[in-house]
Amino acid sequence: QLQLVESGGGLVQPGGSLRLSCAHSGFTVDDYTIGWFRQAPGKEREGVASISRSTGRTNYRPSVKGRFTISRDNAINTVYLQMNSLKSDDTAVYYCAASNNVGILGALLPNKYTYWGQGTQVTVSS
Repeated sequence: QLQLVESGGGLVQPGGSLRLSCAHSGFTVDDYTIGWFRQAPGKEREGVASISRSTGRTNYRPSVKGRFTISRDNAINTVYLQMNSLKSDDTAVYYCAASNNVGILGALLPNKYTYWGQGTQVTVSS
């Protein structure tokens, strides 16, 4: 069975850093896409970043470019989201999701993803 487990969330001060991890398993194909999404109170769920397992192609929403970095370690089936220069607007529940059929144009669209983790809370506050 496909499963994804997020970890690494917590409380951090503005300007600080945090690294999230997504451990995933159960895929029977080598190529799929892993995405990070977030949802804050009163807002729609939005795509943050994505990465292709096979090619390493990445996508970022404009508001996090230059601050967040997504990476992968295929040997242990883990995807990371390094978050630097955190702002209060980054506060949200962060979700890891996977799809084996998403293309570049849909990489940050929640409705394109089928499998989801349970989420991890990130709070940026002084």
